Amino acid sequence: MSVVDQLARQASRLANDVQVSLKRARVEGERRLLQRQHRAALEDLGLRAYDLIRAGELPEAPLATEVAAVDRKLIELEAKEREITQLQEAEEAKRAEASGGDVDTAFPMMGDRGAEQSADPHHGSPVNPGPGWEATERFFRSDR
Repeated sequence: MSVVDQLARQASRLANDVQVSLKRARVEGERRLLQRQHRAALEDLGLRAYDLIRAGELPEAPLATEVAAVDRKLIELEAKEREITQLQEAEEAKRAEASGGDVDTAFPMMGDRGAEQSADPHHGSPVNPGPGWEATERFFRSDR
C-alpha cells in the first residue's frame, strides 16, 4: 500500500465524517426550529385559553391554579412598571434640580448674569463679555 493510497483513504474518511457532521448539525438545527415553533404554539394556546377563561367562555375550574399564577405575575409586572416610572421621574427631577446651577457656572451667558448685561448697539454683543474677550476682540478687529 502506497502513501498516496493511505492519504486517499484518510481524505475519503475525513470527507465522510464532515458530511455526517454537517447532516447532524442540519437535523439538530431543524429540531431546534421545531422546538421554538412548538413553544410559540403553546404560548399562543395559553394566551387564547387565558383570554377565553377571562371572557367566561371556558370554565376556569380545571385551570384555576395556572390562571391564578398568570394573574399574580401580571400584578407583579404592573407593580414593576409603576416602580420603573417612579424611578424615572425621580431621576429626571434630580437631574433637573442638579443642573439648575451648573448652567450658570459653566455657561454664564446662558444664565441670569448673561441676561442682565446690556448689549452694544453697534456689534450686538454684550458690553462686558468677560475675561479673555478683550484680547480676542483686539486680535479680530474689524477695522483692519
